[in-house]
Amino acid sequence: MTFFPRVDCWCIPEIALADSLREMARDGAYGNEGIVLWLGRRRDGEATVTHLVALRGPGIVKRPDLINIEPWLLNEVTDVTIDLGVALIGQIHSHGRHHGIGLSITDRTRGIAVPYYLSVVAPNYATKPGTQIEDCGVHVYEPNIGYRRLAGAEASQRLHVGTGFEVPLILVGEESRV
Repeated sequence: MTFFPRVDCWCIPEIALADSLREMARDGAYGNEGIVLWLGRRRDGEATVTHLVALRGPGIVKRPDLINIEPWLLNEVTDVTIDLGVALIGQIHSHGRHHGIGLSITDRTRGIAVPYYLSVVAPNYATKPGTQIEDCGVHVYEPNIGYRRLAGAEASQRLHVGTGFEVPLILVGEESRV
């Protein structure tokens, strides 16, 4: 067994996507990028989102074209994953309308870079009602390649957004006004 088993598809409950967009829109309302980390389980080539993590407080900086997470805040996320018996399997973050849905240089060079990590980019700072996964950029970190954006057909085959179970939103860090 490998520490980062191959993932061929990701299952994302509709409510998880909707709650992630709503969380990021809090920051988007102020013209800043937002982020939600996706925790879940990997099994038999499938990763399923089971928990959402919203980051708060002085350990995270959100600006119009940058998100910076302090290492100690990611350590808190690690503690949560261990307590829940899950793994960090991906994230969704937002870009403004002038930054597109591709990964930025900063996303590629300073972001999480582990095999089969999913990085979804929502447009318009996640403030546009009705945003669906098809409106987002879908990127997977692949071994020996790095991040690769999935084209529409491949993204629709590998990401399954559908009804499912309730997905709790966990706040990590100190609560602050966004």
